[in-house]
Amino acid sequence: MIELSQGQDFAVVGPEGQPLTRVQMGVGWEHVPTAGFAGSGAAPVDLDASAVQFAGGTLFDLAFFNNLATRDGSVVHLGDNTTGQGEGDDETISVDLTTVYARVDTILFLVSSYQGHSLEYVRNAYCRLSDDHGAELARITITLGVRETGLVMAKLVRDGGGWKLRAIGSGIALKTPTESIESLLPYV
Repeated sequence: MIELSQGQDFAVVGPEGQPLTRVQMGVGWEHVPTAGFAGSGAAPVDLDASAVQFAGGTLFDLAFFNNLATRDGSVVHLGDNTTGQGEGDDETISVDLTTVYARVDTILFLVSSYQGHSLEYVRNAYCRLSDDHGAELARITITLGVRETGLVMAKLVRDGGGWKLRAIGSGIALKTPTESIESLLPYV
């Protein structure tokens, strides 16, 4: 497993250097003890993972809590965790790289606060790429407080006949991926 820093790339290949065909992006987080209803009387912190596909800089499709799979079925959101509680990944998105539509060149992975909480209420946020057997390949850990309501964590980018993962870790002001596609364009 490789820990990636902002801007670093990781080739999405197996132990023998062969391109992987299926991966999962798991995301996790914890909220600070004073966040949400118990601390402020506000709604509980509910973060959502999303995968947004782009083809040549144009939105192609997306998978998130309100649309669990892309039209081609290549990207599938495995379910919405509204509390962030529990061990392991809080939400997981599965990607079949062999069936991603040929024009799609970028898949952005982000988390956002459905209730509009600043991500300063979140700690230990991460995204991790694993193979179809569950072996963790790369991890991106976000350690700094993010004032915005969303975070572009990473992206998968076509790289010749395969894919590479790039760590991003940049705050963004949105609550759902459909709220402002324009704000995602600089990360494509």
